[in-house]
Amino acid sequence: MVDNEAIYDICRRKLNIERPSYTNLNRLISQVVSSITASLRFNSALSVDLTDFQTNLVPYPRIHFPLATYAPVVSAEKAYHEGISVAEITSECFEATNQMVKCDPRQGKYMACCLLYRGDVVPKDVNAAIAVMKSKSYIHFVDWCPTGFKVGINYQPPTVVPGGDLAKVQRAVSMLSNTTAIEEAWTKLNHKFDLMYNKRAFVHWYVGEGMEELEFAEAREDLAALERDYEEVALESPSTPDTLLEY
Repeated sequence: MVDNEAIYDICRRKLNIERPSYTNLNRLISQVVSSITASLRFNSALSVDLTDFQTNLVPYPRIHFPLATYAPVVSAEKAYHEGISVAEITSECFEATNQMVKCDPRQGKYMACCLLYRGDVVPKDVNAAIAVMKSKSYIHFVDWCPTGFKVGINYQPPTVVPGGDLAKVQRAVSMLSNTTAIEEAWTKLNHKFDLMYNKRAFVHWYVGEGMEELEFAEAREDLAALERDYEEVALESPSTPDTLLEY
């Protein structure tokens, strides 16, 4: 999932772009998509394919909306001459400022995490970085789900558009996580829908194209049910995750 508000904020805060254009936004999103699909295009010792995401991230059919996070997001104007460590980029993945959706990860519980590294990364550094994250008191996992981190490492370094906003870096990571924190996004979306639908804003355009008003009510109830599903998932007490490095 990608949220316009989150992407705009990343461009403003991390890349110092006062008024981001669609090109700025798309170049940032493309880095995430590129990282997620890297193992489909390049050989690697620790690869992850799209089937692995479904297997590792989706505990129930309806709880299938992963939260995407990317690090590092470094401006080309402030390119680091020293490499950013695996520990640093891993830590950034658990910060709200690097998320593609606006929500507070510290208010939710993780069901699973997939960490997809690119570039100069070795398993030893990944294990050490995850061990540090496990020690953080603000990272919680639900206790009913097999806990762990699915890790992918692709040695092909990340690439950027020449003359673009992003600096070329030695290593990067994209994290896909299934977390109850994303319920916050559904709550905001439902609230915005209610404000507009109560005034029947734009409804006539859809009805004019053949939709019925009942379909709006059904869709709203489905989102309300999804919100409740995430609330129920979050009821369990947190537990400490174990590390799963799959070869």
